[in-house]
Amino acid sequence: MPTFQENLERYADLLVRVGVNLQPGGKLQLNAPIDAADLARLIAKKAYEAGALVVDVRYSDPLLARATYEAASDAALDYFPAWGAEESLHKIEEGYAYLSLTGSDPDVLAGVDPTRIARSSKAYGLGMKRVADLMSASAVNWSVAGIATPGWARKVFPDLEVDEAVAKLWEAIFTVSRADVDDPVTAWREHTATLRRVVDHLNERRYDALHFTGTDTDLTVGLADNHIWAGGSEVAQTGIEAVPNIPTDEAFTAPHRDRVNGHVRATKPLSVRGTLVEDIRVRFENGRVVEATASRGQDTFVQLLDTDEGARHLGEIALVAASAPVARTGVLFYNTLFDENAASHIALGRAYSINVEGGLDAMAASGANDSLIHVDWMIGSADMNVDGIREDGTTEPVMRAGEWAF
Repeated sequence: MPTFQENLERYADLLVRVGVNLQPGGKLQLNAPIDAADLARLIAKKAYEAGALVVDVRYSDPLLARATYEAASDAALDYFPAWGAEESLHKIEEGYAYLSLTGSDPDVLAGVDPTRIARSSKAYGLGMKRVADLMSASAVNWSVAGIATPGWARKVFPDLEVDEAVAKLWEAIFTVSRADVDDPVTAWREHTATLRRVVDHLNERRYDALHFTGTDTDLTVGLADNHIWAGGSEVAQTGIEAVPNIPTDEAFTAPHRDRVNGHVRATKPLSVRGTLVEDIRVRFENGRVVEATASRGQDTFVQLLDTDEGARHLGEIALVAASAPVARTGVLFYNTLFDENAASHIALGRAYSINVEGGLDAMAASGANDSLIHVDWMIGSADMNVDGIREDGTTEPVMRAGEWAF
């Protein structure tokens, strides 16, 4: 049985060789929470062993962010320096790969006034809009992966001592990322090939809409004109094939912003802006959220919806089998990267331009949504049925009881 250090070595190697698929002479931007310093050093070592020219590591501190929201003036919350995006735009132009580690305490901003978080988030979103557009268009190869931190581990395993909770969370991360198998790189090649077959099937069927039915859910999601299903690995505009999310078990595409109707209930909590939002219930009319409630974190959710005009429309619909590896762990991760790969989900806000024929230039004409936000939340379960609706109105099963029907 591999030791923890052996699994961590494999994990770091996996993120470099599969996640961003760093090439000899490549440049890497690594974004990580301050708790990830040990893993960041290991990733840098693996990157240089793979032939990296430079590894630039940037650390973030969620407690520093909390201090900002609590103490900063309104002017400070609204401020984003004009040069703030220039470095990222320059690095994208130079072809840097982007690897981000996630793992902050889901409750780190609990109790902070959500209006203050919303102000700062909107200023950042406006300032980084061009960067977000380029990343969603896969201008460069990028990936996001998890890092077990004490704050996150305590939330996931509240009955364990912190060291034991961190170890158990790492075990779950290694399992769902396939880092604990003998050859993780080969395992991921096989997995992405399986997802490609699902994506190819959905693209061949060319559904006009999807109809979701389940507990407290009856939702029809019209799909964008000339939409494209994607999933698993993506070939960036650099020509490099990478895996944007580790883990990943989704096939996803762009809804039409004006063709979503019905009601839906979240099947897992949403961790967003440092706050947990639970038991979300939403009703759509002609693509727009017209009613929204949550048993916890409703103010944060409403602030999210009010970010801009596009925030009340959908930018993504994703299908995930209820038996996916993340779901099989039985762990509620309280982290969207993981929980979204345990259940089918929708995303409020910006659509990905890779999901539309013609890319960024064709987004508006296709009906794909635009916004400063992109927030996924989970609606799938083992009792969820999904039907594909063809342009002539005929229907056929896509998922039954949370599993693929084809």
